[in-house]
Amino acid sequence: MRIIGLAALPLLLLAACDRTPDNARLAETEAKQARDAANDGRIECALEGAKLFDRTCTVEEMIGEGGTILVVGRADVGYRRLQITTDGRGVISADGSEPAAVTIIGEGMIEVAVGGDRYRLPHGYRWGGLI
Repeated sequence: MRIIGLAALPLLLLAACDRTPDNARLAETEAKQARDAANDGRIECALEGAKLFDRTCTVEEMIGEGGTILVVGRADVGYRRLQITTDGRGVISADGSEPAAVTIIGEGMIEVAVGGDRYRLPHGYRWGGLI
């Protein structure tokens, strides 16, 4: 009797688990992790034409007379300066040589492409105003 009871235990535990993923909860968790990482100065990026993103880039805020500038990038590749706009565009390239293309990729997240580099930033969350 005891052997049968122990053998049935894994089946009971599996039956108690709901294996269906909750996509809304996963998206909420990913958004929170992105905000937390951005608060720590880390963002997702794909540099020099890379296809996949990783969370190895940093973001720093500089406030000056012209507004808020974000310095994004990685030391071994280089940095870009993005100016936060107040006209709804999000950010523009503050370096002037290559334009920044902004795409909304999800609730609370934008992707900024400049040349062969792409950065994912929380939208409207931090850095002194709405991005």
